[in-house]
Amino acid sequence: METDVLGCTTNQHLARKRCCCKLACSRDQPVLTFRQLDFKKNDTNTILIQNIYRNPQNSAQTADGSHCAVSDVEMQEHYDEFFEEVFTEMEEKYGEVEEMNVCDNLGDHLVGNVYVKFRREEDAEKAVIDLNNRWFNGQPIHAELSPVTDFREACCRQYEMGECTRGGFCNFMHLKPISRELRRELYGRRRKKHRSRSRSRERRSRSRDRGRGGGGGGGGGRERDRRRSRDRERSGRF
Repeated sequence: METDVLGCTTNQHLARKRCCCKLACSRDQPVLTFRQLDFKKNDTNTILIQNIYRNPQNSAQTADGSHCAVSDVEMQEHYDEFFEEVFTEMEEKYGEVEEMNVCDNLGDHLVGNVYVKFRREEDAEKAVIDLNNRWFNGQPIHAELSPVTDFREACCRQYEMGECTRGGFCNFMHLKPISRELRRELYGRRRKKHRSRSRSRERRSRSRDRGRGGGGGGGGGRERDRRRSRDRERSGRF
């Protein structure tokens, strides 16, 4: 029976890929990274930007090393600003974003990770190439293609219900939510853009139809009358 580089059979290998972010929380169990998994990288439209988000509640310290108190309101405002900046940059430079998620975990393999799911695979590939030559907040960006496309399977359900007992070191994704106002603004903007594109296509289509109708005078009207007449003859109506 054939095995992969990790010594797994084909079925075991596929199972590992599906569950790479849902490992049991055990100190004795090694954590696999995406780079260790042999997947076809050109078959994904999701990218991973590693360790780019810094939670101020975890990093704010005074000169004597004690932690500064950051209110929940300040925390949400800081996070919304970060999310909007990254989301807008991705869409404007690389292509339409279907979904973006930020990990609020503390484990080294998940802390500050941002997952961006593009609509097209080629946009994801373009983003990875360009982002690895850029900096953010004074640090070089490390981006790669990711096999994660269904975040519902990778996230911690207990965290969403406020019941995760493993805290920030849980090996399931703790996806940090944005405010409702920002969600409406970002994703509502995209829906408006789609409606605008659809109306533009309809206008162009009508314009082409009129152009095909004929050059001048009543040519267009006569062509429409002939089409209606043929349609009536085919349907047996007068």
